[in-house]
Amino acid sequence: MTEPDWSRPHWTRDEAKAMLLYFVFGGFAAEPQLDLSAHGSHGLPPEVEMRRIPKAALAHWEGHPLRGALGEILREGNPAAFEAARKAPECLMLRGELADADSLAYLADTLGVVAALLEAGGAAVVDPQILEMFTPAEWRARYAGAAAAAPRSHVAILCNDDAAGDVEQWIHTRGMRKFARPDISIRRVPKTEVQRAGAVAARLVELGVRGMRFGDGSVVEAEGLPAGLKTTRGGSLDDPEFNNMHLELTWPGAEQAG
Repeated sequence: MTEPDWSRPHWTRDEAKAMLLYFVFGGFAAEPQLDLSAHGSHGLPPEVEMRRIPKAALAHWEGHPLRGALGEILREGNPAAFEAARKAPECLMLRGELADADSLAYLADTLGVVAALLEAGGAAVVDPQILEMFTPAEWRARYAGAAAAAPRSHVAILCNDDAAGDVEQWIHTRGMRKFARPDISIRRVPKTEVQRAGAVAARLVELGVRGMRFGDGSVVEAEGLPAGLKTTRGGSLDDPEFNNMHLELTWPGAEQAG
């Protein structure tokens, strides 16, 4: 099996911090015995805390991921995992902020702990940053071998109607905060260009995960777009669309049309 590549060959330091957040629902021993070596993990990074939340506390927990808008998205996306999480007696929350790093070892170690927890009583995992949840089998399939480090395993690329209606589309990402990089937002994409815009977003995700930084006003080259795409860095960590800063791009031609 091909080994995952956790390197960041394009890395230059960013002042932003990486943020990891996972919820593992299940029933666990008071002191879970985790086989970390089987999952290539050295244990949680010092900055990542594991907090146990019993079912009695879950009922009153403001940050409950199975409730509200996120809960509805998770229920619709994976009913089986949602039901397993709902029935679980407790939840372990793994959360932490880390300085931008020149390798993704911190992510590899954290994923290994999640995998070990699934063997020690875990029934479902929620990754709220990409609006997804997994059964143990789905998690193992998603993060097996080289796929464990693949950018698309950790970042969602979404397509929705833009504000103008269903004539133009909005291509945007979620999950880049795991890598201390801004998410991507490409506005006013004609329906005929959705695939190409999605490829641009995927390429920016790949470069960002591997450490590249794009400053405000950077121009992104794209096949078939001679002038490229200009980026504007903005947003905030409190923006509910991303829960992160983001790079805003407008598809060529939309400026004149607007």
